[in-house]
Amino acid sequence: MRISRSTGYALLAVGYIAQHQKEGIILSQTISKEYKIPLEYLLKILQQLVRANVLRSKRGPRGGFSLAKPTRRITMLQIIEAVDGPMVSQLDLARQARRQSFAIRAEKTYEKAIAQARSVFQKAKLSDLTRA
Repeated sequence: MRISRSTGYALLAVGYIAQHQKEGIILSQTISKEYKIPLEYLLKILQQLVRANVLRSKRGPRGGFSLAKPTRRITMLQIIEAVDGPMVSQLDLARQARRQSFAIRAEKTYEKAIAQARSVFQKAKLSDLTRA
């Protein structure tokens, strides 16, 4: 399992917005400067988060980004999957190895690890990650 750089940036951006939500709409340029993320790259990530209903965007001169729901209802898994797609096992060892017992056990172990990782990320609420 590998978490992409884009997902890392998404976590930083959502965390920043959560920590500064009392200030209202947050400009993408502010996040870009704070974490030295290329603005165009960040904008693509932020739009993925909007499509996943993690963030809300507002267009125009007073535009920017805000959370789409309370921090206690946003999970780390939602952020990860908004950017990297579903966290699922993509191994097909059992079929490829003609159902050899080693391959079946290896695939089941991998699937168990993915399920545990999903569970950990699902339980990690933004409200817990951003509290002081």
